Amino acid sequence: MRRRTVLRRLALAGTGVGLATGPTRGHPTPTGDGTAEPAASGTSTGEDPLGVLEMETVYEVVTSPDGHTAYVATGDGIAFVDLVTPTSPRLLSRRTDLLAESDDGPIQRVQDLAVSGSRLLAAGPAHPADGAHGLVVFDVSDRQDPTRIAGLELDTRVHNCHFDGRYAYLTANDRDGNPLLVVDTDAEQEVGDWSLLDAGDAWTDVPTSLWPLHDVWVQDGRAYLAYWDGGTWILDVSDPSDISLVSKVRGRSPEDLAAIEDPGTERSEPPGNDHFVTVDEDASLLGVGGESWDLADDDSGGPSGIELYDISDPADAELLSTLDPPPTSDPSPGGILTTAHNFELTADRCYSAWYNGGVRVHDLTDPTQPDLAFEWRDTESTSFWTAQRAAGCFVAGSTNASQGTEVQPGLYTFPDPQIRTPTATDDKGGGADATDGTSLGVGGPGFGVGSAVAAVGLAAWRARRRRD
Repeated sequence: MRRRTVLRRLALAGTGVGLATGPTRGHPTPTGDGTAEPAASGTSTGEDPLGVLEMETVYEVVTSPDGHTAYVATGDGIAFVDLVTPTSPRLLSRRTDLLAESDDGPIQRVQDLAVSGSRLLAAGPAHPADGAHGLVVFDVSDRQDPTRIAGLELDTRVHNCHFDGRYAYLTANDRDGNPLLVVDTDAEQEVGDWSLLDAGDAWTDVPTSLWPLHDVWVQDGRAYLAYWDGGTWILDVSDPSDISLVSKVRGRSPEDLAAIEDPGTERSEPPGNDHFVTVDEDASLLGVGGESWDLADDDSGGPSGIELYDISDPADAELLSTLDPPPTSDPSPGGILTTAHNFELTADRCYSAWYNGGVRVHDLTDPTQPDLAFEWRDTESTSFWTAQRAAGCFVAGSTNASQGTEVQPGLYTFPDPQIRTPTATDDKGGGADATDGTSLGVGGPGFGVGSAVAAVGLAAWRARRRRD
C-alpha cells in the first residue's frame, strides 16, 4: 500500500499538483498590495504572520472555493472576512440571526461551519446551551449579501458538521447512540442516521462518554467518522437513507473499552481520542488527529499528534507516519496546550493547528516521510483552532476557548510555503541514475540538507521502479 501511495504522489506531482504558488483547487493567487501587521508580542518562532484581524471570538474557519473569503464561526454566528489582500484581512459582515425566528431565539454556540461551492452550512450549539438547536444554510455566491436558503430546528446539539451542498452531516450526541445524523437541506428534513450501535451490540456495554461522535468528513459518497476512543470509521453514505459500514480504520474493541475502570481519565489521555478526521483530494490519504492532555499532571498522558493512513484500500488501512505535537512544559488541561486540533490535507500539504503550539505546514509529497515546511508559534498570545489554505496564503484562527490562556482572538494569515515539486529534466543517459524524466526540487522555509537527501532518495526509488 505504501508503494501505491508514493506512486500516486509522483503521478499527481507530475501533473503540476502541489506547486508552491498559483491556482490549486480553484484558489487563484490574489492581486493587490497592503501593509503587513506587526508580529504578535511574546516569544515566537518562524516567519511573521502576513496580517491579523482581531475579533471577539473565533472557532472554526473555512475558506471559499476561490480562496478569497474566510467564513469564521464566532459562537453567536458567522463572520465573513475578505482575504483578497492577505496582508490586510478585512471584515465584510456578520450574521448573528441563525434560527432567530425560533421560540428559543438564535443559536448561541456556533463552533463549526462547512462550505460546498456557493453554499455555507452553520450548525449548533456545540455544547449544551440556551437558544435554538439546529442548522442554517446560506447562499454565499454574493459574499457582500449572504442569503439564507434553508433552516431546520433539531433536538440535539451539533458540535461538528460537514456539507455536500445538499445533505448536512451532523454529530448528534444528544441522541441515543451518539449517531451521525443526515439532513436533506433542500427538503429541510432528516433522512438518515448511523451509530456504533449499528456496528454491534457490544457497544451498549461501553460508557457513551468514551465514544462521542466528535467529527465527520464527507467526500464522494463516503463519510469518515472520529468516534473518540471508539476509533475512526468509514461509511458508505451514497444513499443517505441507507447508510452502510465500509470499514473501521483504527480504535480499540468495545470489549476492551468496557473493561476500563476510569473512563474520565481514559477519554482525556492517549491512546485514542480521535478528534478530527479528513482526507485529501482523492481520498487515498486519511488524517486522524487526537486531542489529549496529561489529566493528573503525572506524565501518564500528554498531547497527541496527527496520524496519516493510506486508505486506497479502505478495508486494509496502513499507517504511514505521524506528525508529532510541538513540545510543551505543561501538558495539563490548564497548561500550555500543544495537542493537535483541526487541520486540512490538500495539494500534498497538511495545514495544522496546535493550540498554544502554533501552526505548521508539512510537506506530504512523500507521506511516509513528512517534512516540516513551515511553523509559527507565539505561546503567550495565540491558541490556534484550525489552519486552512486560502489564495496566496493560509489562514488560521486563534481562539480563547482553551483553558489557562488569555489570548486575543483573531484571524491570522501566513505565507504559503514551497514544497518539493518534480521538475522536468532530460533523460538522455538512460543509465542507472536516470529518473524517468523527473527530478525533485526543494525550496522554501524549513528545507535543508535533510530534505534534499529525502528528495534524491525518492527520485532514486522511482528510477529503480522504472528499471524493474
